[in-house]
Amino acid sequence: MNTILQGKVVCVALNDQQQIETLKSTFEQVPYKALPTEPVLYFKPQNTWNQNNQDIEWPSTSKALVVGASIALIIGQRCCRVNRDQALGYLDGIALMHDFSLPETSYYRPDIKGKCIDNSASISSSIPLSDIGSFDGLEVTTSINGVLKSTFPLMRAVRSPEEIIEKVSHIMTLDKGDVIAFAFAGDRVALNPQDTVRSSLSENLFLENVVAGEFS
Repeated sequence: MNTILQGKVVCVALNDQQQIETLKSTFEQVPYKALPTEPVLYFKPQNTWNQNNQDIEWPSTSKALVVGASIALIIGQRCCRVNRDQALGYLDGIALMHDFSLPETSYYRPDIKGKCIDNSASISSSIPLSDIGSFDGLEVTTSINGVLKSTFPLMRAVRSPEEIIEKVSHIMTLDKGDVIAFAFAGDRVALNPQDTVRSSLSENLFLENVVAGEFS
């Protein structure tokens, strides 16, 4: 079925165990002083919403743009302070999401400029959970112009979809139509104008966008 974004989009940063290990020494320094003990969240507001096979314009104020792909957990009913063993029962299905953004240099404060580019949160059609059976063994891959650039096995996520839903629902109430992008590969993929970005979840879901425009 086709999914059009209609609620808040909550994205989870630093949910890649490989990225956490790479950044461990950085997080031991000021201003962090310790690894995060809770999910690091950011929002993609309504101006960012986009769809499969739609372009994103190269940002006129930047020489760099990156992309990450994540499974999007589609909330199907009001969800507040749920336990992880019940969490998947609140889903209406899953989709793929592209997060186009400026390269991140810090996780200390939310990067509003880098994350809130127009049309920078693209979402695919959705499928029911029954189509995948289990998240175990699945992986999200991203190719640029037909060349594989990123592979993210979901087993590499620090926190599972169930744990993320539990954590987020204890921070805020989630309503029908809300989306959680629960895990991105730590190494975002660098882009150029006119690139075609295609991501897939095994053989279940596909998402494609073109970077329109040119360097300013």
